[in-house]
Amino acid sequence: MVDLASSRTSGWHPFLVTPEYSAAQRARVGEAPLIAAHLAVVLDRDPSRARAAARDGIGMFIGFPAYRANLARLGFGEDDLVPGGSDRLIDALVARGDLDDVADRIQAHLDAGADHVTLHVLRPDAGDGADLPRQQWRELATLLSRF
Repeated sequence: MVDLASSRTSGWHPFLVTPEYSAAQRARVGEAPLIAAHLAVVLDRDPSRARAAARDGIGMFIGFPAYRANLARLGFGEDDLVPGGSDRLIDALVARGDLDDVADRIQAHLDAGADHVTLHVLRPDAGDGADLPRQQWRELATLLSRF
């Protein structure tokens, strides 16, 4: 898919990837194609609560064969690819904590060669039918001046 995106489009938007993925693909395809990495974000400093929100938001994808194969290529083993993902996997795929923590993870993707980082807000209260994460979007918008 990367070859197709690099040769036939202007770039791609990889989902469930680490900064190491961004670095490897940038080295592979060169400067031209756009890499707009997906980064799930939980604005919560409590690791257990943040991981639970992450698993609720992206955990099901870890069971899909294409994502499992890509995560295995990124170095994650069967111990990581359990239903919902291991703590190590969730911590690698999801930025959690405060705005500074999220900014550090965004910067890691940018430093690795991503041109853009798309943030996907996950919340501990999302399962209750909560509205759009407007408050989190407002908070994250303050990071724009850093990049």
